[in-house]
Amino acid sequence: MPYTFPALRVTIVAFSVWFNAWEALGQRATPAPAAPAEPTALRFRDPQPARYQFTERASKIDPRVRAHPEIGFLIETPAGAAADLQHASVDTRVAPRGKLVIWLMGPSEPLFERLNSYGLHAIRVHYANRWFSLCCREKPVGEHCRGNIRLEAATGEDFSDDVEIPRPDGMAERAVQFVKWLDRENPQGSWNHFLTGDRQGLRWEDVIMAGSSHGSTTAARFAKHQKVSRVVAFCGPRDQHQSWQALPSATPDDRYFGFSHVLDGGWTGDHYCRSWELLGMHQYGPIVNVDREPAPYQNTRRLITDFDVGGDANRAHSSVVPGSRAKRDRATGKFQHEDVWRYLFTHPIDRVGKGVPLDPACEKNQRQ
Repeated sequence: MPYTFPALRVTIVAFSVWFNAWEALGQRATPAPAAPAEPTALRFRDPQPARYQFTERASKIDPRVRAHPEIGFLIETPAGAAADLQHASVDTRVAPRGKLVIWLMGPSEPLFERLNSYGLHAIRVHYANRWFSLCCREKPVGEHCRGNIRLEAATGEDFSDDVEIPRPDGMAERAVQFVKWLDRENPQGSWNHFLTGDRQGLRWEDVIMAGSSHGSTTAARFAKHQKVSRVVAFCGPRDQHQSWQALPSATPDDRYFGFSHVLDGGWTGDHYCRSWELLGMHQYGPIVNVDREPAPYQNTRRLITDFDVGGDANRAHSSVVPGSRAKRDRATGKFQHEDVWRYLFTHPIDRVGKGVPLDPACEKNQRQ
């Protein structure tokens, strides 16, 4: 049975949002490029295996990088501090899975430690994400406004009339340049595995897009446009007044995974259940409470937690990512969602749960 909340009133599911999303296909849809040839299995050849961590400025890696202060996309803060730092890590002591996680949120060392322990490479790129408080503020906001800006911020291609983000300042190109830099600086990490043969792009089939909140929403929007290995959405996606979530996806529907807390405003406002259903995630299993059922959680893509956050919706929002607000054992201090995080990033894609009907208590047609 779908997970529901008593306070939510049952509504009749409106179909207009579905129709509008499909209608938008003609607007700027881009066909998925052909998948690259499967590369040779990745193996580390490091004479002194270790966990490597890197921090470098995007503007030092690529001289084409520019600031866009009109949307809060800076290279330096007003005080002169670096605002374009990027982060990466890999552990050559762990057998590699041949997957690169691109994290679209602030740096999270506890998360990167776990990703590396799973055998994953991980990078965090500096890209335009401050626009959210500056653009698409009109009411009602156009149903493609935020989705188009997200896609332009991710690709550096012209999808929005509200911003002008050139390719060197888009997430994708900054990720390419960062991986090329990492390959030169850290050949032990075999970063070249993720570059195309001509070294001009990434093997997106080997990329996991991940983020929390605003970052998870952009990760999902990009995956609609570009086929990737999977998407891991913490406390997201949102964009409750947008319809891009229902567009045909370059990334197969079974590759989207989500995890959120039930006291998060995205749940109480039906934002997450709406996005998850529009993305088609209900086709692969029910919503499963990870505090009541062990891994593999019926092989579903939709995970929730309801652990005690003292009624604090702000803590609930960030509690699903490893960090100070995550669930811990009171006696030992150990994180209690270790199995969840491993599942989200490593569960075999071909193992899927049994699909369930749409939840009539989840309001799809949200009014502004």
